[in-house]
Amino acid sequence: MEVRLHPHALERLAERGATVEEVRATVAEGEQFPAKYGRTGFRRNFPSKGIWNGRPYANKQVEAYAVEEDGGLSLPWW
Repeated sequence: MEVRLHPHALERLAERGATVEEVRATVAEGEQFPAKYGRTGFRRNFPSKGIWNGRPYANKQVEAYAVEEDGGLSLPWW
């Protein structure tokens, strides 16, 4: 299944501390759950020994919301 990220979602990746590869892996392999407005949510944890907003974290959780369009998933915003 093709996963397309909206330009606004791409702009927000660095701000949110995620990569395109992590978002794609989250959609492909993460937990799936129903979300508002007919969307589907995806969630996955990644090991991460990094610092985010000045605090150390052992894990990073990526969450993405998608809508199905033209046989693929589109991540309109995040």
